[in-house]
Amino acid sequence: MANHAVLAVVPLVIGLVLAVPLGWLARRYRVLRTPLIAGTGLLYTIPSLALFILMPLILGTGILDPVNVVVALTIYTVALLVRTVADGLASVPEEVLQAATAMGIGRVRRFFGVELPLAVPVVAAGLRVAAVSNVSIVSVAALLGVPQLGSLFTDGFARDFLDPIVVGILACIVLALALDLAILAGSRVLTPWLRASRPAVAPSSAPPPRSAEHLRGGSR
Repeated sequence: MANHAVLAVVPLVIGLVLAVPLGWLARRYRVLRTPLIAGTGLLYTIPSLALFILMPLILGTGILDPVNVVVALTIYTVALLVRTVADGLASVPEEVLQAATAMGIGRVRRFFGVELPLAVPVVAAGLRVAAVSNVSIVSVAALLGVPQLGSLFTDGFARDFLDPIVVGILACIVLALALDLAILAGSRVLTPWLRASRPAVAPSSAPPPRSAEHLRGGSR
């Protein structure tokens, strides 16, 4: 499971780092929005097995080199996250940006200190989708002999034995859930103001109900 987790998480991190500036460009310059979002989105239509086979030819690596999987999944992650980052930045209220500018906050500082933090909930939602997608797609690389949880599928199929396949499916589900929960927890840590903004339940100001005997006594 460790190999599978590394092959899924490393492209997720690299893809996010690449998607942030691309998403910012798509948000900042309207003329670039359609080419960037549509262009990166088309990358996700490339069949994963074909991409895994092409990577050694493009990168000059061996067919079993894990770098092929990392690069391929990074491409898929970028394809999923560019639109998400652009939409997350677009969700930041304009009055917040104007207030930050009025306070003398520079463009770079405003981006990292105001825009990007406020876009975290939207970006995290896309990141959760990309994480689950990566866990699933990594399994396809087992067809090329890259060792990870997908090897349980090929082994079970080759031996006509169901148990390894079931174990592999359950392990992938557990890994996907673990990554999803980790991203959700990280999002909450990075957005403490969302927890603080939840209204507290105010104590009731109504008098406590009186018993029936008390009511009867009061009516005498």
